[in-house]
Amino acid sequence: MSLIIVGTTALDSIKTPYSENPRLLGGSASHAAVAASFFTSPQLLGIVGNDFPNEYIDLYKKHRIQIDGLEQAEGKTFHWSGEYEVNMNNRRTLETELGVIEKFNPVLNEKQRAAKYVLLANCAPQLQHHVLKQIDKPEFVIVDTMDLWLNIAREELLKLLGHVDCLVLNDSEAHLFTEEDNIVVAAKKLHAAGPRYVIVKKGEHGAILSSPNGYFLSPAYPLENVIDPTGAGDSFVGGLIGYLANNPDGDIEERLRRGMIYGSVTASFCCQGFGLNTTTQITRHDIDSRMDQLRKMTTY
Repeated sequence: MSLIIVGTTALDSIKTPYSENPRLLGGSASHAAVAASFFTSPQLLGIVGNDFPNEYIDLYKKHRIQIDGLEQAEGKTFHWSGEYEVNMNNRRTLETELGVIEKFNPVLNEKQRAAKYVLLANCAPQLQHHVLKQIDKPEFVIVDTMDLWLNIAREELLKLLGHVDCLVLNDSEAHLFTEEDNIVVAAKKLHAAGPRYVIVKKGEHGAILSSPNGYFLSPAYPLENVIDPTGAGDSFVGGLIGYLANNPDGDIEERLRRGMIYGSVTASFCCQGFGLNTTTQITRHDIDSRMDQLRKMTTY
């Protein structure tokens, strides 16, 4: 079953108290597509500038990521620079250069329009909606968002939510969206905006799925050392929808629950290296092995 992922394809400059790494492959679509590639061969929809390293193009290809929809334009690639504190939950943006993504207005080809699974990875809601309207008959659509869009593009996001199956956001964004501190109460308001399924990410504490059948709590894989959490949320949702696309049969909620666990495990590898450095070095066997470990931790 085909999967298409749209979002940012970026160069990230990441600084922690222990190290600094400039112009790494990053962006929501990059992290999500690499995570999804352990389960299926996703189609990537994005745009880069003429400063985008060829080695990163080769990395996409190595992971069976279809890049027919990756445009290369005259100008600079979207660039984000950020700095983390000792507590990796706290970071601040140092610089954002939109570059060529500011004018990104993709027209999908026949193969892309036929995608059955769609991930609208974190990017401007206008771009997410523009892509979704071109998909013929999607079977399951997930949208990921962030506080920036809740602040500056709330109305556009609200219009989009009536056309998606699942909304993914973190707990602080759920609070910002609904003005509710209680996740259970916030989830009800989020459902009212349109999505049948709502997933609230809670970082090292896992994620919560809210559905018509109640709640599911997905644990996070415990790590001794977190090197860089950049892209972990994108890896989570990429692994999740990659699993769904590769397992199209059966009850959707059961598949969502299992997909969340796979997404959580995939995201744990992301946190163990800068950018995509670790995620691009692992195999599906590594993910399955860690899945078995997590299963033993949560079974009694």
